[in-house]
Amino acid sequence: MTVLTRIEEQGCGCGTADHPGDLISIDEAVAQILRNAGHVRESEEVALAGARGRTLAEPIAAIAAAPPFDNAAMDGFALNTACLVGPGPWRLPVVTRIPAGQRGSEPLPMGAAAQIFTGALMPDGADAVVMQENVRRTENTIIVSHEILAGAHVRRKGEDMAAGDMVVPAGRTLTGRDIAACAAAGRATVCVRRRLRVALVVTGDEVNSPGRTLSSGGIWDVNTPMLSALIPAPEIELVDVLGFRDNRAALRQQLSALADEVDLIVTTGGISVGEEDHVKPALSDLGLDMVFSGVAIKPGKPVSYGRLGQAHWLGLPGNPLSAFVTWQLFGTVLCQSLAGNSASSPDRRHVVLSQELRHSYGRCEVRLAEISGFDSTGREIVRFDKTTHSGRVARLPAADGVILIPSEVEVLPEGALVEFQPFRD
Repeated sequence: MTVLTRIEEQGCGCGTADHPGDLISIDEAVAQILRNAGHVRESEEVALAGARGRTLAEPIAAIAAAPPFDNAAMDGFALNTACLVGPGPWRLPVVTRIPAGQRGSEPLPMGAAAQIFTGALMPDGADAVVMQENVRRTENTIIVSHEILAGAHVRRKGEDMAAGDMVVPAGRTLTGRDIAACAAAGRATVCVRRRLRVALVVTGDEVNSPGRTLSSGGIWDVNTPMLSALIPAPEIELVDVLGFRDNRAALRQQLSALADEVDLIVTTGGISVGEEDHVKPALSDLGLDMVFSGVAIKPGKPVSYGRLGQAHWLGLPGNPLSAFVTWQLFGTVLCQSLAGNSASSPDRRHVVLSQELRHSYGRCEVRLAEISGFDSTGREIVRFDKTTHSGRVARLPAADGVILIPSEVEVLPEGALVEFQPFRD
């Protein structure tokens, strides 16, 4: 077995680069989101079976011990091991039969056995179960030919959880595993954070709905269907999807209305510095509190985040790969934090490069990558594109995530370690 030293350093490496203007690093952008996002305060009670993917608002404690009584872990025969004295085999009369769910029976006499089934209550006087495969039965008698240890094949009361034990902490996004533990704790319902209300606003005079005839100078709208598929989740409700021409007054009016209705407004496009980029000016007119404007990242440099009244705003670039990547890096973290998920930091790990990597100095680059196997020490190997194009999405279906190339790196050799962030979809 090969033991690998854990790599403690995290971060894309762009925090110390000489960034132009006011651009911040990826990790600083994530940190600022986590500092400013908070979480929704309202909660609701939902049925346990429908709680998968919801964020727990209150911790779950066991209502009673689990299991609630000593019970058989196997089909077999309950007996008291103290009666197995001297050399075997031992012959014991079978005096009763105990199915699962039956109320307690009479105490088991010393020297006798009870036929018992998995999950059935152990009778008083019995301290072990011998599997039915390990005995020979003749009419109402069993013959035990080998020694049985006290406690064999018995599930003890409270061995899984005692009454009052903390089972699932608040802030956890519930999985099927958590729901199993909640059910064992006796809970039929759980208290969860209410669903986030999110609106999507896609801007651009050039975008045309897929399937329609392209206008002169038009392109297919990738961002609306892409983000309409990515944003909804058990804890997120996409309440509105709007398309807007590049018109400052119309955007200002609609964004003002949305800020009173939703927890998060996600926009795409219109956040660069061109004359036709109207999203930031419209938000500025409404008194946006800008947290950050631009990140030292390729692709996706214009990505921005702020507060508009009680609502949060995340501005994604208009190019579809940039929008996809920045949603993965920042949008998922923001939504998890708003939902109250205690594990909202990025889920990154180190992987090995399958070939030499070349990169232009200046900004941290996130490049599409796919897991292609493992090296001789068991580390994951990634294949990756040689370049990144913010408008190209044909390679997305094959990608498992992105590698983060530090801003100061120009060449990394085959076999070097880089950070990898898997996609969340």
